[in-house]
Amino acid sequence: MDFSHSPEITELAARTRAFVEQQVIPYEDDPRWGTHGPTDELRVELNALGRAAGLFAPHAPKEFGGLGLNQVDRSVVFEAAGYSLLGIAALHCAAPDEGNLHLLDMVANDAQRAAYLAPLARGARSCFAMTEPDGAGADPSMMQTTAEKTADGYVINGTKWLITGARGASFCIIMARNVGGDHDGGATMFLTPLPRDGISIDRDMDTMDSSFAGGHSVMRFENLVLQEDDILGAAGEGFKYAQVRLAPARLTHCMRWLGAAQRAHDVAARYATTRHAFGKALGEHEGVGFMLADNEIEMRGARLSLQQAAWVLDQGGRGTTESSMAKVQCSEVIWNVVDRSMQILGGRGITSETPVERIFREVRGFRIYDGPSEVHRWSLARKVLKKAGVNQ
Repeated sequence: MDFSHSPEITELAARTRAFVEQQVIPYEDDPRWGTHGPTDELRVELNALGRAAGLFAPHAPKEFGGLGLNQVDRSVVFEAAGYSLLGIAALHCAAPDEGNLHLLDMVANDAQRAAYLAPLARGARSCFAMTEPDGAGADPSMMQTTAEKTADGYVINGTKWLITGARGASFCIIMARNVGGDHDGGATMFLTPLPRDGISIDRDMDTMDSSFAGGHSVMRFENLVLQEDDILGAAGEGFKYAQVRLAPARLTHCMRWLGAAQRAHDVAARYATTRHAFGKALGEHEGVGFMLADNEIEMRGARLSLQQAAWVLDQGGRGTTESSMAKVQCSEVIWNVVDRSMQILGGRGITSETPVERIFREVRGFRIYDGPSEVHRWSLARKVLKKAGVNQ
């Protein structure tokens, strides 16, 4: 396995980092960045900067104006974009749009590529409606939203929540459990424009994080009628397509949040060289210096883990186990790095005097979404036990 990058990708990552530092970070005090994410006005303004810099949508297919980067090459570019919590908005590589783009590129038919993928690649926003308040989340099989087959098509009923980016999205991918017809008991994904009758946003949820455009909402589907042409891929294949989306989406979350962790670490390291206590620079005290060393060690391991999983995907593998391992490792490393960085900063760290306090709030959720660490460990443990049983 060779994780080295071409000179072109190395230069692209460096250019992305410089762009974020010079043009995006000054926006971090913009009042248009609120508790439910950057406003669409701010997002569009940042998009324009990304386009002007030739960095917009690095993951999108070249046929739609993107750079067409593979998973391994995305790892360094997305991390550079994540150095600011607004950097991924500027490059249009944030969740859920990045994951939806990948899913559409893999599954959508020609008509859907033109109607949904092309606008998404060029800057439209979207949402992915799977998680439910009393059902599907870490266990999608508990889905209660239904798609009932009738003579007029499919009638969708149910409630979804924590739907990122629903407010202001131009279309939605809906996952629902089939009732009746040939695929009874399975799940199907549907595409539909927004807004439209039969779909309402009941409320926006107040969460710790605030970096996702559109925030997180509760969506209700009430007698929404969709047709065969609205099905993404094949009827009854929703659970399979969820895995197509989730394995790479886990990794791109790791990439972006590693950029934020690196930012927190850099802030703490600079502080440790200038702040003096007990007769010497803070970083010269082993208690602080060792924390900085542990940050470097753990981030290196996390990068290698996610890049190995990305390499598996680039080779055509499913990467289910590898991405699951990387997700647990990276989400916990990122949290540890940011937590140590806050500790090094002391009282300053819990204030808005540095970006670390906001990064601290943002990264905590990553240990929960895209599968809590405990669910991934449970799944990995089952594989370990199954393999041990086979070899007895």
